[in-house]
Amino acid sequence: MGKLRTTLTLLAAAGLAAAGATTAGAAPASSTASCGLSLGSVTAGGDQTLQRLTASTPPAAGARSVVPNVYADGAVRMIGSLVNEATPTGSSRHGRVVLGDTMYQHWLELDKAGKVTSSELARIGGGWSKFVDHETSVFNDSPTHPRTYEYALRSDGVLFRWVVGDVGSWKAYGSAPGFASVKSMTLISKTAAYDTFLANTRGGALYTIRIPVNSQMRPIVTKVRSATWQGFESLVAGQCGNYGTVVVGIDKDTKSAYLYTFGHADGTKTSITGHGKVPGTFADPSYFRWAPPVKSDWLFGE
Repeated sequence: MGKLRTTLTLLAAAGLAAAGATTAGAAPASSTASCGLSLGSVTAGGDQTLQRLTASTPPAAGARSVVPNVYADGAVRMIGSLVNEATPTGSSRHGRVVLGDTMYQHWLELDKAGKVTSSELARIGGGWSKFVDHETSVFNDSPTHPRTYEYALRSDGVLFRWVVGDVGSWKAYGSAPGFASVKSMTLISKTAAYDTFLANTRGGALYTIRIPVNSQMRPIVTKVRSATWQGFESLVAGQCGNYGTVVVGIDKDTKSAYLYTFGHADGTKTSITGHGKVPGTFADPSYFRWAPPVKSDWLFGE
């Protein structure tokens, strides 16, 4: 990790990742027009939103659905991916959210008209004001390798991992320093052997961070691009085809979003196609991915 820390520190700031970013390499093998991402957000007023983005050129944005007043105004500090699944009476949403210094497991039930019928917050624990990002990885491909990991990046650049048990118990499962330059990170792969994040740095570089499933937690960091990605405060990713990824970058300074499709991650050889600016204004404090039910949630980005 010493080499990574040196690399991130020495990276010079480059130009802002702009609209209509140039295409690097060939497009992913799958049809990008069929790729999409269900983007979620929490507004300053505590509303929960959902909007489907499609990787056409230019990108398309569906109607933005809003569930008002899910949280108190300004209460949400961080939110990871939330699962959204249909139920006989409407839909069920659940995932982890940090309110102030405390993380909660949140269950939300909606009727078919999109009205809240039930909302339950179960306290997990405090101390989360020291962290700047978190994400959950649930892998359940077979009975022999089921697992749930929680990752969180602390403000001093230490990345932590916990194993989350079936009854909600948490057990520390490694940590790694050296990520203080990371601005945003998003999960792009989860397998029986590793999880992989895509991360941009304040210096503008773009990396994959592969974290093997072992207690030493020694991430394998690979440069994808050396510059132009520092303008995004949030990256949100989803599956695109069999081995690709669709990524939206949120630039909070300009309140805009840009959509990209990535081929299978392979360092600087990774193909990246910029589809352009997403229609609309993106001014919310927190953005996240709406994930399908676990057994339908495949991420094969690396």
